[in-house]
Amino acid sequence: MEKVIYDEKNGLWYELQGDYYIPCLKLPEEEQHPIGVWGQRHLRYIRQHRKVLYINLLTSGKLNGYLVDIDKQAEEMFSRLIKQMAEHEGVTEKLKADNQMKWVVQMNNIRSRAAEIVNNDLIYT
Repeated sequence: MEKVIYDEKNGLWYELQGDYYIPCLKLPEEEQHPIGVWGQRHLRYIRQHRKVLYINLLTSGKLNGYLVDIDKQAEEMFSRLIKQMAEHEGVTEKLKADNQMKWVVQMNNIRSRAAEIVNNDLIYT
């Protein structure tokens, strides 16, 4: 038996593995970009809970681009929410100069709430 054969009907190459011919498949080349913390969280979520979406993105070569886009959207949303909440609650540079501990407490509270909103609206959906 030949080690590798070509099927003209479907245009695929097959390799002999034991007694069976297995198609020689390769994933399409994908441009790699760094993925931030939000993209990594979303990747972990879709791997565990949205397996069909994950497999479709992976096999089409669009996974990295999708995660980069989610990461960018989440980071922009997080920054915008922090800025809006800080303005609404009066957490300013003046407060930072006058009472640093109060400013830190309030900013940590704002960051926690903003992270929860981003997680609920973008990352874990």
